Amino acid sequence: MTARVSALTLSAARALLGVAPDADERELRKAYREAAKRAHPDRPTGDAALFRDVLAAYRLLQDHPFQPTSFPPAVASAVPIADRVFLEIDIATAVAGGAEDLAIDGRRLRLKLPAGLREGDKVRVEGVMFEVRLRAQDGALVRGDDLWLTGKVDPRVLSEGGRVDADTPLGPRPAWISTKAAARGLVRLPGQGLPARAAHRAGDLFLRLEAAEAGAESPARSLLKRFAAAWAA
Repeated sequence: MTARVSALTLSAARALLGVAPDADERELRKAYREAAKRAHPDRPTGDAALFRDVLAAYRLLQDHPFQPTSFPPAVASAVPIADRVFLEIDIATAVAGGAEDLAIDGRRLRLKLPAGLREGDKVRVEGVMFEVRLRAQDGALVRGDDLWLTGKVDPRVLSEGGRVDADTPLGPRPAWISTKAAARGLVRLPGQGLPARAAHRAGDLFLRLEAAEAGAESPARSLLKRFAAAWAA
């Protein structure tokens, strides 16, 4: 899974580029070039939004260079390690949980994320407060506690109903589809949305039904065929 920290604070800008608070101009420029190269939209793994964030982070840190001082302050005060930052996760991680590796203020943090995170939930790790943002994903949507998925099913099911393993962006989802649900192209599966967590109840899954293309195979069936071919060889 890939997470992105996106907030225009100095701490978040450093985290996005992976530089320490005392990084000089040379280190900052090198980190920016590497991050921009990875995020460039022309690359297969690029991301236009992330590329813009990288550029904004670089400009912010250029405007606020590190200023060392030879004299410590007369009175030391407790300062937060980092400002609150936003943690962007995909919907699959919100549903099942997972782990994310991040760089904050020159430190590497490994976040173990519980299942059932919602938009706006907060996670604190080593003095850093993260606020969750859910990344948009084609064919998958979260509305409150509920999960909406688009599922590809056999065209025959849309006319006759029956039990299916619908192919969705989050993997196969088994469902029994009545002829009424098939006719309206939507089935509701109670309790199969985002799992319960803290004050959040378990949500429902709303499965939008679409006919699979003729001759298209499910990922599970394709994997089974590849396994059988390899075994036969």
